[in-house]
Amino acid sequence: MESNWRGLLIFALLVIILMSNGVSTWTGEIHGRVVCDVCADSSIGPKDHVLTGSEVAVLCITKSGEVLNYQAFTNSNGVYAVAETMPERERWDACLARPISSFHSHCTHLGDGSTGVKFSYNHPSGYSHTIRPFVYRPPTIPTYCM
Repeated sequence: MESNWRGLLIFALLVIILMSNGVSTWTGEIHGRVVCDVCADSSIGPKDHVLTGSEVAVLCITKSGEVLNYQAFTNSNGVYAVAETMPERERWDACLARPISSFHSHCTHLGDGSTGVKFSYNHPSGYSHTIRPFVYRPPTIPTYCM
């Protein structure tokens, strides 16, 4: 019984020491969508659709200078997301998000302006940054679009 109390006391002291250390945590999120612009007209219309399983890379530099590389895949709604919780002093400073690949058989060519987005991450803990959609197009435009 005494060893249980001793272990509990040591655990409580450890928690108190860690909490008094002043390390505050920070949480951030980056998310966006990947879509197929079927008619390659640079506008989202009824023929266009989201791309499930597309790969997106997110590279972030922290305030402490560390480089973090994330890999994300879109869900059934075409949405990808990366999130991280870390000490406040090591939070993201700047990031680059870029599409890597589309696994959709008829929508594999990157649209204009979809090569990547570089941005500063100035959000407080708990907020997210939304990236504009990355757009893929088919190699040939269907005749019903013309």
